[in-house]
Amino acid sequence: TPVSLPLGPAGRRTRVAGLDPGQAVTLRAVAADERGCLFQSCAHYRADGRGELHLGTDASHGGDYTGVEPMGLFWSLAPAGMERPYQRLVPRSTGTPMKVEMLVHQGHSLPGAIPGTVVARAEVERWFTAPGVRRIRLKEGGVRGSLFLPSGDGPFPGVIDMYGDEGGLIEFRSSLLATHGFAALSLPYFDFEDLPKVMKEFKLEYFEEAARFLRRHPKVKGPGVGVIGTGKGAELALSMITFLPEVVAAVCISGCSSNTVADLHYGEMTLPGLRFDMNKVSVSDAGVFDIFEALDDPTNPANSSCTIPIEKAEGHFLLVVGEDDRMWKSSLYAELAIGRLRQHGKENFELLSYPGAGHRIDPPSTPFCQVAMDRVLGVPVLGGGESKAHAHAQEHSWGKIQEFLHLKALKYEITK
Repeated sequence: TPVSLPLGPAGRRTRVAGLDPGQAVTLRAVAADERGCLFQSCAHYRADGRGELHLGTDASHGGDYTGVEPMGLFWSLAPAGMERPYQRLVPRSTGTPMKVEMLVHQGHSLPGAIPGTVVARAEVERWFTAPGVRRIRLKEGGVRGSLFLPSGDGPFPGVIDMYGDEGGLIEFRSSLLATHGFAALSLPYFDFEDLPKVMKEFKLEYFEEAARFLRRHPKVKGPGVGVIGTGKGAELALSMITFLPEVVAAVCISGCSSNTVADLHYGEMTLPGLRFDMNKVSVSDAGVFDIFEALDDPTNPANSSCTIPIEKAEGHFLLVVGEDDRMWKSSLYAELAIGRLRQHGKENFELLSYPGAGHRIDPPSTPFCQVAMDRVLGVPVLGGGESKAHAHAQEHSWGKIQEFLHLKALKYEITK
């Protein structure tokens, strides 16, 4: 019997038809990154009485996840057995889709095992940029990066987007923000073009120039802009909203409430960076590095000069943390930030705290990676988290982030 596999948006209308009633099948997804590294995932299903199954309503009984997870085959993608482990599937090009082959196999086969006969297949394209979104590469003064503009006349709320200590230019979140109506500036701050090669020290003036450029852009509505950052980028977002009047809303994902690693200069002011003590790093038998305890304690009075004085900020904060973050103690750092704000009589913050989520909380259906190869250290580092809980955190936080950036910028505009 012919088996069809029509694929709908967000996986919610993905349907397999033409099976025998109650037939056991394994669904697999296979994708390759720009370097040709293969990633795959699988899940076990049973057809209903009509010989159909629907990923939007039917539960997986095994494989890489269980339960009703319409996008489970996407967020559970992991390096195939023949590939080097701990690689992260991150789209490097936003102008071309990520192609994922979906296959239906007879019977239930375990992850990594040879699957049964293929009875249906289809190719899915996952796009990160909507039609009409424009990408403009920037060399504007000292600022580098890419500006993504939605289709239409605008003006649009402006957002600066930054990632962490992996460096370079990471654009896919910015292109998705533009797809959802934001003028998004993907801002690298080291290891890109003529920017510093390593995180040694930073000048806030670079980020100020970026904020002023975005704020003055004719497609951007004012009076201010937002910023979203992950890891080191979240910490820089805290400094930007604290010291730069152009920044009125900050989304800080898995950040620290103190400056870390690289000293931050702004005019005559310097915020020293907390350091990592490599003697506090543990290494598992599998060679995975756990750096959870390695960062200097921000609550130690000796480190008070590293604290970002966020109580000076006039804008609004959204703090996003995974409670199983093993990269560092982001839940504690969020508590410290909230305590500091409340100590100064401020309630200009929201907290999204997710049990079971790890360090890097990305847009929805981004593949979960509990351990990832660190680009700087060149070793696998534990990020923490459990796949399903992390995937749900990504789904939920993405909507809340957009809502926050829209509403807080609008509220700020009205109250000003």
